[in-house]
Amino acid sequence: MTTVVPTSEEDAALSIVRFASELAWADAGPEVAEPQVSRLCLEAQEFIVMGKWLELASLMITSAELIFSKVSEKDIESIFTIICNLVTKIENTDEVMEIVKVITEKIVQQPNEKPAVRLKILINLYNLLETPYCQFYVYMNVLTFAIDGKVTEYIIPSFKKIDSFLKDWKIGIPEQRELFLTVSNILKENKSMSKDAFKFLTNYLATFVEEDVDVLSEAKEEAARAIVEFVRAPDIFQCDLLDLPAIGKLEKDEKYAPLYTLLKIFLTQRLDAYIDYHAANSTLLKSYGLVHEECISKMRLISLVDLSTDGSCQIPYELIRDTLQINDDEVELWVIRAITSKLIDCRMDQMNQVIVVSRPTDRVFGQHQWHALRTKLGSWRGNIANVISTIQANKITDDGSQTAQ
Repeated sequence: MTTVVPTSEEDAALSIVRFASELAWADAGPEVAEPQVSRLCLEAQEFIVMGKWLELASLMITSAELIFSKVSEKDIESIFTIICNLVTKIENTDEVMEIVKVITEKIVQQPNEKPAVRLKILINLYNLLETPYCQFYVYMNVLTFAIDGKVTEYIIPSFKKIDSFLKDWKIGIPEQRELFLTVSNILKENKSMSKDAFKFLTNYLATFVEEDVDVLSEAKEEAARAIVEFVRAPDIFQCDLLDLPAIGKLEKDEKYAPLYTLLKIFLTQRLDAYIDYHAANSTLLKSYGLVHEECISKMRLISLVDLSTDGSCQIPYELIRDTLQINDDEVELWVIRAITSKLIDCRMDQMNQVIVVSRPTDRVFGQHQWHALRTKLGSWRGNIANVISTIQANKITDDGSQTAQ
């Protein structure tokens, strides 16, 4: 027989059990309700005394779910704050995970019933956790629930902290893939966040480095999607997709090889190459929702950037006209578009009919560009170190001269 130590009804967990069970059984009448309420409270007391927090959590959340639709959102938050707080009473991480699963699984079962408050409960649970993997588990459930409950606007701000989260969670590659792809899928539904969606999709593909052929095949559809999103995006002109093995796998793929060719055109060639490609693949482009006129516009800007990286700081209007396949009176308009898109720094010399480029933009930013940047930064660091040394040497000389005087 279990010995029950009397517990004050001021105990928060016991108060929740009593409140929830009384409300849940209210319609059954006092003769039926009172024995049931007493039984549930007695069970709760036993669990509290014996430190059976998992059993207590299961009891409390079952009662709480029964009254979810009967009480205010404020009351629901208060009830689940007490339930979630049970995770702080346990030191064993496996037991913490068990309680986390019990709470999370119940919360996400009804995404269309008070989704905002359910999301708050999950976030509150996350904030109470100290175990990294438990935090990751809850966060992924937050993302999935936000999608199902159509409340993604509440969790999008947290995406700015993903890098910090990853440092804390220390999760493996499979978990990172799941995270990046889920975040990208959420963001792609928001047209104003297409750049961020593309960034997380690229992060996802970047995890498939040094994988065998079978694993790379898992990313085939997402790799194709990344190409389409890059080509479609009117404000993304630079990427390192060609350096990714998951993208390279498409080069010899029967279905996606034409997309790989399209990507190479957008990253390494000019408008004339795209025109030829379109002539042979117009149906394919339409099947991916790519608009020919939009592709032409983007390729013109890309081609202008390519002209600026040829090594000459002066580009004749005539060359721009022929390369972009435009009229004479459109040259300056396209130069202005490139400047406002921050693709090139230049000035227009209308007298001599040339543009003078001061800073071009690399179309591809891969290993070669990173190496060049590292070399440049190293040179700058060396120059700064020399300047500091010279200043210190002069200061010592000046101090010595003043002492001698």
